[in-house]
Amino acid sequence: MRIVSICPSNTELLAFLNADHLLVGVDDYSDWPKSIEQLPRLGPDLSIRMDELQALNPDLVLASLSVPGMEKNVDELVKRNIPHLVLDPQSFADIRHDLETVAAALGMDARSLLAQYDATIEELTKRGQQADSTPSLYWEWWPKPVFTPGGINWLSEMSRMVGARNCFDDEQMANVQTDWQDVQSRDPDYILLAWVGVLTSKVKPELVLKRPGTANMKAAGHIHVMEEALFCRPSPRLLEGAIKLGKIVHPQAFADFPLPPFIQEKQLR
Repeated sequence: MRIVSICPSNTELLAFLNADHLLVGVDDYSDWPKSIEQLPRLGPDLSIRMDELQALNPDLVLASLSVPGMEKNVDELVKRNIPHLVLDPQSFADIRHDLETVAAALGMDARSLLAQYDATIEELTKRGQQADSTPSLYWEWWPKPVFTPGGINWLSEMSRMVGARNCFDDEQMANVQTDWQDVQSRDPDYILLAWVGVLTSKVKPELVLKRPGTANMKAAGHIHVMEEALFCRPSPRLLEGAIKLGKIVHPQAFADFPLPPFIQEKQLR
């Protein structure tokens, strides 16, 4: 099969199915695994050059509504009668379902990979439940205006999984626009910066410390830069992010937690 992925999370999902060798084109932001480095780039995920995509004669295009604005690409795929799947994962269960869906579309047996996926979540949750505290976390997706994940989001789920709590999990939505005063009033134990679309090297914790009142917050000494690729994309790589988070908030419980085999294999390629 000839497959095109037009967002990073779908490219990573294919990689976990060991199907990245079927890719013939990807969007500009797909950057993992290394096997895709030489593939044709079709533009940013919200501005895919459809003529170039169609010229690749794909048997299947993977799109995702987890990227706001992807609808226009989907409309164009429909208009051109190009075979496609539209995913919309918002949780770890959704990601598992997408693995099953894509595997079925490719005629693959993904049972062993799904078993590893399930076992990793089970062990993460077990260790999180055994932790002796439940620290509160403030996840920052964007600094100005402040955007943070609400309760209906994989980062809230990930937080609970490792024995912590998103301090905005009472907001029953995926994304919350608020202000710094609101964050201060919740006084989280940790500030976790996962700025969407910004390179990790460009995220500056010192800028957060300059905000009014930050020095007096519990989290003032616990500000961490979190890689966008491990926390902002709904792909199986979120499990790697969960392991990293566990080692930050409960180091004793997660210090020896290894990367699952299906992640290690791709890291070496």
